[in-house]
Amino acid sequence: MRYEWLDDYLLQKRGVTKDYQPVWNWIRYHIGGKMFAALCLDKAHEVYYINLKLEESESAFLRGQYADILPGYYSDKRCWVSVKPDGTVPDELLRAMLDKSYGLTLAGMSKKARRLALGLTTCGLECAACPLYQGDCPGCNECGGRVFHAPPGKPCPLYACAVNRKHRTGCGGCADAPCALWEQVRDPALSEEEFRASVAARLENWKEVPEDAL
Repeated sequence: MRYEWLDDYLLQKRGVTKDYQPVWNWIRYHIGGKMFAALCLDKAHEVYYINLKLEESESAFLRGQYADILPGYYSDKRCWVSVKPDGTVPDELLRAMLDKSYGLTLAGMSKKARRLALGLTTCGLECAACPLYQGDCPGCNECGGRVFHAPPGKPCPLYACAVNRKHRTGCGGCADAPCALWEQVRDPALSEEEFRASVAARLENWKEVPEDAL
């Protein structure tokens, strides 16, 4: 396969996991437990197809443009395609197609499932990196935003705004972020400089997520 960058490119995407399905002889890439790309292997464990998902109209268009883009092998042929691994599809186009497949798969999940798959809270904090997670705090995704620092019986103001009022996956991509609500939930132990750096880092995490999934 000439696209040697593919494995590293997919695994650097937020929330992506990889496994090997021996019955199919496929290497599969998932987000939130849903496959969005696969390497189909032959008996010598060489790649003979790269499978990925597109919108139905784009799938049909690209199949008409490139002889090396075929209807999806053992997949829904309306929207899945198979790319020949040693063909003439430009690297830039294949990257864009993989990005689209990742984004479409994320967008097909519920907003809660997206946050869980991405490992992010509404405000972009990585739960697994927080020392309070599953101790003092069950995680805002698990408790509907009713975390330890929220008003009793109510969700965190950021969760209430983004998820309950604006029906967004999180604060990422919001034109108002960071807003005054961030000040309401700031950690009092942080200096002003540390707080600003924390806000920037959390919003940066959301920039890794496709717009359609925000």
